[in-house]
Amino acid sequence: MTKPVVYDHFGTRSGLLVALYREFDARQTVIMDSAIEASEPTLEAKAAVIASSYVDCVLLQGREIPDVIAALAGSPELERVKRQYEAVFIEKCRIVLTPFAGSGNIAAAGLWGMLGAAEALSYAAATGDITATQAKDELFEIIVAMVERNAGGHRRSAASHTNK
Repeated sequence: MTKPVVYDHFGTRSGLLVALYREFDARQTVIMDSAIEASEPTLEAKAAVIASSYVDCVLLQGREIPDVIAALAGSPELERVKRQYEAVFIEKCRIVLTPFAGSGNIAAAGLWGMLGAAEALSYAAATGDITATQAKDELFEIIVAMVERNAGGHRRSAASHTNK
């Protein structure tokens, strides 16, 4: 395919990147929603589904998706699109995981940290730095720890450690 043909269809490079990301997100959403629906109603089962779905979806898309995600941060317009999709993913995870948090809430910072870990671990698996199993296992542990912190096992913040 030549550059003019692509731009005739998508308009701009940004349009192409947004279309690729939307396609990726739509596939990821279908896979994750189906797996969540079919999973047992336990924290471990839900965390495993989120971890596996995220990593598997990135790996199915190949090495290009992490590059598309990185490119989305390259302009304010593309960054807005990426942030919208991230907010939807975070809200979905919050809804799925909140029943297991004793406080009835999961801190936004933890959810953003989980997403950052999901992106980094998936990228590392896609580039062969770690295995898919290692990525899924680590993300699972991060998700469980995040929810358990909100279930009553609160740790002090970094600021409280420095004030000792």
